[in-house]
Amino acid sequence: MTPRKSRTTTALTCAVLAGSGLLTGCQNGSDAKSPSAASASAQPHGYVEGAEEASEQQSRLVLADAGTGTVEVLDLITEDTTSLRRSDGVRSLRTDGRFAYLSSDGGTRVVDTGAWTVDHGDHVHYYRAAIRDVGAVAGAVSPRVHSDQAVTAVSSAKGGTRLLDRKKLEDGAVPPGTELTGTGSGVVVPYKERLLVTAAGARKDSVEVRDRDGAGVATLKEPCAQARGEAVTRRGVVFGCADGALLVSEDKGTFQAEKIPYGTSVGASERAAEFHHRAGSTTLAARSGDDAVWVLDVTDRSWTRVRTGPVVAANTAGEGAPLLVLGEDGTLTAYDIATRKSIARKKLLAEGAESAAVEIDTSRAYVNDAAGRKVYEIDYSDRLRLARTFRLGFSPTYMVEAGR
Repeated sequence: MTPRKSRTTTALTCAVLAGSGLLTGCQNGSDAKSPSAASASAQPHGYVEGAEEASEQQSRLVLADAGTGTVEVLDLITEDTTSLRRSDGVRSLRTDGRFAYLSSDGGTRVVDTGAWTVDHGDHVHYYRAAIRDVGAVAGAVSPRVHSDQAVTAVSSAKGGTRLLDRKKLEDGAVPPGTELTGTGSGVVVPYKERLLVTAAGARKDSVEVRDRDGAGVATLKEPCAQARGEAVTRRGVVFGCADGALLVSEDKGTFQAEKIPYGTSVGASERAAEFHHRAGSTTLAARSGDDAVWVLDVTDRSWTRVRTGPVVAANTAGEGAPLLVLGEDGTLTAYDIATRKSIARKKLLAEGAESAAVEIDTSRAYVNDAAGRKVYEIDYSDRLRLARTFRLGFSPTYMVEAGR
């Protein structure tokens, strides 16, 4: 297999049409007739100071060892690794697409992976920059983290949410932030210049719409009892509820909520409570009990339950792609979602790999092997062909993919 190669551009002149595979120029033209006029012209469209624009997604894996505290970032384009300072007692690792959030008992450390995507709808910009530590969010333990271009919401598992100025994070520092009141144990998701807040206010089964300052704008009529799990998709924000999912969308400043019911009786232990999906996809995967996986098709408003046997992790790239399920025996299995049948299997890990993850993008999936000190790159469109194996000098207990 030929590794994916970087095709970065230094002129910052290209963007990629979302989903089309066609390149289109998106640099503002200049009719300057002299050097002085040229220097006064506007920056090229998509210009970001200190970053390099690329013609493809700049994927990077953030890897953390729970035992030694080792933290490294693996560049999937160049195959280079960057070592960061140790982070003792890591309990969880999340990403919002660019930043990684390593949680320990004392708070959450923020790492700028230096790779991100800006989606303008009709075209996409891909960027790469230096990898660096940014700082820490004190008191935030195992948080749920969601961001848009203006704000990052860090919702601690202990309760409470802090809003951070996204621009200051991008400049390399964690700002003090603003504590939102009345959020309790709910989760806050920035969306369409508003904040969506679960399990807050007088109605604990509701989703509130607030402005950037935390003031109430509306309470959505459709309830979401026992909200657990959330995902941002192109069609709106999905929240997991006791009786299915709630899809929250926006049209011209007005927010609507639509329930996507399971359509059958589902016990509390079999609910979808932690969604995984490819960035930009509208197909979500979530564990259902110990031996099955839910697939939620947001476009079709439908659920599919696939019986898989004991599950460690699951993910899918979306329409036309298989469901990938890592079993407790260390075998990765691909399922045809429509038929719910296994179509390919590959043994990857030793048994007992409880902390492994399946990260996925438009062409590859990644599985971390803590015991084997490896990360596997899988071509899921070619019967789970092992494309690359990255050998590490530490145990990658936790892994997330950034650059999306």
